[in-house]
Amino acid sequence: MIYYLIYKIGVFIALHLPLKWAYRVAIFFSDLHYIFANKDRANIAANLKAIFPKKSISEIRAIRLAMTRNFAKYLVDFFRFSLLEKDNIKSVVDVVNINYVQEALSKGKGIIAVTAHIGNWELAGVTVALLGYPIGAVALPHRHKRVDNFFNYQRKRKGLIVIPLGHAARHCLNLLRENKIIALAGDRVFNATGILLDFFGLPTYLPQGPAAFSIKTGASIIPGFMIRNPNDTFKLIFEKPIEFSPSGDKAQDKIELTSKYKTIIEDYIRRYPEQWFMFRKFWVDKL
Repeated sequence: MIYYLIYKIGVFIALHLPLKWAYRVAIFFSDLHYIFANKDRANIAANLKAIFPKKSISEIRAIRLAMTRNFAKYLVDFFRFSLLEKDNIKSVVDVVNINYVQEALSKGKGIIAVTAHIGNWELAGVTVALLGYPIGAVALPHRHKRVDNFFNYQRKRKGLIVIPLGHAARHCLNLLRENKIIALAGDRVFNATGILLDFFGLPTYLPQGPAAFSIKTGASIIPGFMIRNPNDTFKLIFEKPIEFSPSGDKAQDKIELTSKYKTIIEDYIRRYPEQWFMFRKFWVDKL
């Protein structure tokens, strides 16, 4: 109940204050939480040090603080989804390379939009939906039912199709067969299966879903990322569809296809580390 009330208070503040003031309030509470969140601070610092081994402690701390403040802004933006409409979304988001989406949909096999927990992936899905493209996103259920219902309401009210994690495979395949878009995060495994790959030179498990769906259906994989600009507007960037010809060895094909878009995710994280919201320990210690 307490989590639900906190989120409802957050919505009230986000909707009743000017955006800049809502950001300031969110950052204040984020900084307050940051003081006591020892585990989160340690995990974020360890992740950043793995990516930037040559950066000093002070540089890592600066990126870490910027990241937690950007996450506070991310929550404000999520709470303000009700204010977004087709008529005003383009004043908030600059969409780059939407032609890649249009061209891929013309093939009739759907699209697998691979993103990461960077910038504002929730806003990316809503933007695509408001622009008139049918899109579903796999969502990790919140452990508190009322909070989960609230989060899904925020997504659904703008046309996003919410795909429950427990039934994701069947729903994703159905959407692809209907020539729709499915959005999947490619930087975090939420179940027991994953592909072990080097990520920034260190081993970790990455989701196999995007590659598996593409190999099974022939749907194009298009990496896409919603990046926050310095003035708190956004740029939704679609990269070129991944070019890949399956060999017939499904296990090896999944590894090679995942490796292709993994490199693009690494590039975006390297360029925008203060927008990569990874609060857990990311890499594998022992194999």
